[in-house]
Amino acid sequence: MNVRLSARGDDNTTNENPKASFDVYWHVIAANQTYDGGWIPDEHIQAQMKVLNEDFNSTGVSWNYMNTTRIVSSEWFFNVAHTPQEKIMKKLFKHGNQRALNIYTIGFNATTKTLGYTSLPHNYTRAPWYDGIVLRYTVLPGGSKVNYNGGRTLTHEAGHWLGLLHTFEGGCSGEGDGVDDTPAEGSSGVGCPVGRDTCKDDPGEDPIHNFMDYTYDSCMTEFTPGQAKKMHDNIKTYRTLAPS
Repeated sequence: MNVRLSARGDDNTTNENPKASFDVYWHVIAANQTYDGGWIPDEHIQAQMKVLNEDFNSTGVSWNYMNTTRIVSSEWFFNVAHTPQEKIMKKLFKHGNQRALNIYTIGFNATTKTLGYTSLPHNYTRAPWYDGIVLRYTVLPGGSKVNYNGGRTLTHEAGHWLGLLHTFEGGCSGEGDGVDDTPAEGSSGVGCPVGRDTCKDDPGEDPIHNFMDYTYDSCMTEFTPGQAKKMHDNIKTYRTLAPS
């Protein structure tokens, strides 16, 4: 199963959400200057930014592309995730403060199926260097990861970066993802299982079209209004600069 940690939105704008904008800095970590080595073309990054803004359109959140830094390091490309080298890499290249999203594309090692992972907003004060998203380079639009190359892994991770949890958080019991308008889900969705209902004692079918599930990119179409509110609550608490 593909492991993935963050979200997406639809095309219908509303006037209910406040506006929030974040600068985005890309860091392409490559083993060499080939696509297979992680040297993703600028066109993939541009297409990803377009998807990201379209997916968050209904939430009042927008993302501003700033620049791309390219680093050739075979060791980091394959092995930087969750190692002491990650701290070195991020401290060297991270831009901005809690209002800036840093994205690091890597290849991961041969044994992991992780598509991406991210920091959560409440961790920023404790470890600001860690803030940002680490992304498998093949999941961008135009990439080679079949069923996961529509750009929704970054949408999903950006949802986490703004404090959203998985729709299947806690299964069918407890508080789940802490959002009232996402139906309870017993486990992560795979593929696009229309009509799936893993929590039959709770209202609603599984939210397989939600960006915070694990379904195929082509199946994901929405954030809910409740998720948008939760993101803005987290922005106000954790990603707004204190008055000087």
